[in-house]
Amino acid sequence: LFLSQLCDVLNVPRPDPATDDTALNAYVFERAVTFHHRGSDKTTTGRIDLYKRGCFVLEAKQYATAKAEPSALALVLDDPAPKSARIARGTAAWDRAMLEAQGQAERYARSLPDDEDAPPFLLVVDVGHVIELYADFTQKGKNYLPFPDARSHRVKLTDLAHPEHRERLRLLWTTPLALDPSKRAAAVTREVAGYLAELAKSFEKKHDPKLVAEFLSRCLFCMFAEDVELLPKQSFHELLESVKPDPGAFVPMMELLFEDMNQGRYSGLLKKKLLYFNGGLFALVEPVGLKY
Repeated sequence: LFLSQLCDVLNVPRPDPATDDTALNAYVFERAVTFHHRGSDKTTTGRIDLYKRGCFVLEAKQYATAKAEPSALALVLDDPAPKSARIARGTAAWDRAMLEAQGQAERYARSLPDDEDAPPFLLVVDVGHVIELYADFTQKGKNYLPFPDARSHRVKLTDLAHPEHRERLRLLWTTPLALDPSKRAAAVTREVAGYLAELAKSFEKKHDPKLVAEFLSRCLFCMFAEDVELLPKQSFHELLESVKPDPGAFVPMMELLFEDMNQGRYSGLLKKKLLYFNGGLFALVEPVGLKY
């Protein structure tokens, strides 16, 4: 019920009923897979909690909000609480249990038939609490890593109030490869390259193309340098913003900055002693004038 309602929240179809023919079970609960045991001909059957071909394997658990709280169902049945209900969320035991569930999901992905690639995502769900995301965009099923990284791969139930979290999960259901950072980086690179090409063309109307190329290279390096804090964070960006009211100040300010970087001296512009940037990139200082 939780996962069906999650589909409604994400505005994606609910899973289809499972059939005896696994080839038809492209998007179902309890998708059967066959485990082959090493060193013997023995096989056993496992069942994926929720499977969507080409998208994800999902393993669902449900843990406790407090230690040693029996589940309501266990109380009704006068039976001990299930093991998962005795693991309290937020504890080291819970972290281990979630990792074990991730390992279980990996085994399911590796046990899919040979004609089905391992999906790019594993989802580990603590029902009603969090959804953990793991990705392997090679679709070899051998190297699932926290997605997008180890600090933000857990999506809390409360996070679903934010459109960006819902959209990320929706893409897992629809076009998961669109989340591949390498493809997104390539798309962004193409877009930025297009802007730079237009900018270069506009400069080349009045300046030598070699001068323009060298100037843009210096500017791009400055943007990189502030990102990795070789220059103070955001300092180059703020310098560019500061000359918008007076574009004529751009050339003398850039000349001074580039000279400071070339010599590794104190920068009055940035109010900081700069590192010495060797390699000759800033040896010849010829900024291109801007017009807004």
